[in-house]
Amino acid sequence: MKTGSRVLAALLVSVGVCAPMNAAWTAPKTHLSMVTGKVTSQPIGHYEFCRANWSECSIRTRATAPRQVTAHGWEIVRNVNISVNHSIKPFTDAEIYGREELWTYPVDVGDCEDFVLLKRKTLIEAGFPVSDLLITVVRKPDGEGHAVLTLRTAQGDYVLDNLSDEVKSWLDTPYTFLKRQASFDTGRWVTIEDGRDVLVGATQ
Repeated sequence: MKTGSRVLAALLVSVGVCAPMNAAWTAPKTHLSMVTGKVTSQPIGHYEFCRANWSECSIRTRATAPRQVTAHGWEIVRNVNISVNHSIKPFTDAEIYGREELWTYPVDVGDCEDFVLLKRKTLIEAGFPVSDLLITVVRKPDGEGHAVLTLRTAQGDYVLDNLSDEVKSWLDTPYTFLKRQASFDTGRWVTIEDGRDVLVGATQ
């Protein structure tokens, strides 16, 4: 069984096993979506990942509004984030492979991009649209680059992060958002206009 399938199966058997559930999970409050700009450069790690996984990077879809996520859907999202965070040990590519920027599906160790790939794959297997699960590059407050998974929803854009078990609105993170996969093409990337006072959501 593939790694993503094992994670999904475990979640469907027992949602909430990964962390204490003292209170019922409720959908996060409505927030704005990111505003995206023009097509931009593809990260080298994603480019090389696409060369090895072409079918995953050649999916084109029509521009559509993000879908509403149900309470059950939020449970799945939250538990995928927690499960992957707890099942994969964080190591850099240099530590694992002796080189930088090797994006791949992790088995037991990985860096931030690997966490993102596994979460994205697991949520796609759970039925979430490919166009709503976007690899995203950000800058941490200390200036270091980082990758997270953006979930587009009718309630706004939310972030699954290996540095946090909480699924947060992008507005509630400390990051500067740089670029992400285009929702209309899994092999292309668009810029993110990180103006948090912008009042119009994106459709890309």
